[in-house]
Order: sequence, then structure tokens, then C-alpha cells
Amino acid sequence: MPTPERVREFIGRVEAGDHVGAIEDFYHSDASMQENLGQKREGIEALVAGEKAALVRMGGAPESKCIHYAINGDTVMINWTFAMGGQFATPDGRPKLLDEIAVQTWRGDRIAAERFYYDPGTLR
Repeated sequence: MPTPERVREFIGRVEAGDHVGAIEDFYHSDASMQENLGQKREGIEALVAGEKAALVRMGGAPESKCIHYAINGDTVMINWTFAMGGQFATPDGRPKLLDEIAVQTWRGDRIAAERFYYDPGTLR
């Protein structure tokens, strides 16, 4: 079960723009991620590769902000907002805002599984 301090440390890393480092330091080697109903990515190498590809599509690390979070045993829920540029920017170049809920299952002090819920229409 994660401590509140450990969860806040994870949130801080993401808010600081260190998305890849957060995966490397806070996820188990056999962890999985899933976007909405998309295909699961499994294993730390796939998670890091997926994040690096997303950062390229967004034109770099988005401005990331934790709006709320909750911890219930091994389950952590985080409401994130991401200001995304790159291919997701508006036609006039302004970042689009993605409002997302991440549901994480922790095993000890690392994330074992994570699923993201958001309106995919935001990405169009």
C-alpha cells in the first residue's frame, strides 16, 4: 500500500514534467497501462516507449496538474489536467486541455497497473 507521501512524490514528478522518469521510478517492471478501452501496454519497456512516443506527439511534456487525488488501500485515483500541444494543439497553436482520471493499483510502493479515463473527443 502506498503512503500519502509516496503518492505526492509521484504527483510532483509528473507535475514537474518528468513523465518518463516517473514511470522508471514509480512503476513495477511488469506494470501495465491502458488508455480508456484501448489495448494494454505491459512491461516497463513498453510503458517508457509509449510515454516517449506520446511526448513526441504532444511536442514535449504537457503542463500537468493534479486537481484531486484519493487513496483507498492499494487503489489511487488522480484527476489530472494536461495542456497538450503538438498534434493535439488547436488550429491556432493553443494547447488543448485533457481532463483525465487515472486509476492506479499499487503493489507496495510502486504502481502495478494503471488505467486512464478521458473523453477521446478532446484529442481531435
